[in-house]
Amino acid sequence: MAVTNNQYRPDYAVPPGWVLEERIKAQELSQAELARRCGHSAKLISQIISGKAPLKPKIALQLEKVLKVDASIWLNMESNYRLHKARKAEVLEAEESAAWLKKFPVKELVKRGVIDKPESNADAMSKLLSFFGIGSIDAWSKKYESMNVAYRHSRSFKSDQAVLSTWLRLGQINAGQQECADYDETLFKRSLREIREFTRTPVENALANAQRLCNQSGVALTLAKPLPGTALSGAAWWLSPRRAIIQLSARHKTDDHLWFSLFHEAAHILLHSKKTIFVDSTDDESTDLEKQADRWASNMLVPQPQWEQFIVNSSFNKASVQAFADQLGIASSIVVGRLQHERLLPWSHLNGLKVRLQWKDVETGEG
Repeated sequence: MAVTNNQYRPDYAVPPGWVLEERIKAQELSQAELARRCGHSAKLISQIISGKAPLKPKIALQLEKVLKVDASIWLNMESNYRLHKARKAEVLEAEESAAWLKKFPVKELVKRGVIDKPESNADAMSKLLSFFGIGSIDAWSKKYESMNVAYRHSRSFKSDQAVLSTWLRLGQINAGQQECADYDETLFKRSLREIREFTRTPVENALANAQRLCNQSGVALTLAKPLPGTALSGAAWWLSPRRAIIQLSARHKTDDHLWFSLFHEAAHILLHSKKTIFVDSTDDESTDLEKQADRWASNMLVPQPQWEQFIVNSSFNKASVQAFADQLGIASSIVVGRLQHERLLPWSHLNGLKVRLQWKDVETGEG
């Protein structure tokens, strides 16, 4: 036969200090006098009465002698009060952690093999905090919510704060696994000129070579698949004064967007503040700094004088685009992308010159 244990748990508990205060008033004692009789400071007695200090067994025995109330009664009141406070704190913490967890793509992180499947909300919270390298929700809030002031994006930016932080953390972890030299601006500029030539080679090989060159110049280059709730193409920020990070999402899944995003983020590293985290979406209403980065990337890939001559003299067919790209030593897709962006070519035209990108099975990690 099953036995049901019904436990009475009142939703309140009387602090022993309340009873103590009433008792000393009934005996016409002051707090200072009680303190003297017990051999303690008036401050300690005041803190016990207010609930700021616990009523310990030694004090309970002293109160038993002075106030003629059994020590076990004082200790039971203290125990019940502290347990009640702990239960309330536990409920609040559970509610807070559940609400906090809902902000993050935990299932996606599990799917990608970044974290193991959690067994409970408490386990999920522990795994998520470990992923961020943070000890508590409060510590996470202080670090990542304060980082929000450093994000630079337009009013139309749609990425969720918690999910954006998760995506950036994926890039940071990957960057930490790369062996980078100290940042060298001259070497980085030289590396970018070489990377520009790689755009004509297969993307997978080109990215591996681009990462190698970036690492040699003090920049970590990482690729992280977009998370649900983000609408971004790339990000650039400084991990330390001697190491920068360029993170790409390959959101549009074509090589022209990927390469332009890389050079756009490189412009942020070269031209703009080390204190700002630049998070960019190609759908943004551009700020002045974004426009500056766009111009730098465009001119780096296709110098403006050559571009102006091309758009005046060309009919923008497949042969002319390929010939111009060959002349510049870049991928034809980059020329197509710029023509489309400047509305000189419909978005439906010449897309066959672009390389379509595809992520590998995320169950086994990032592609």
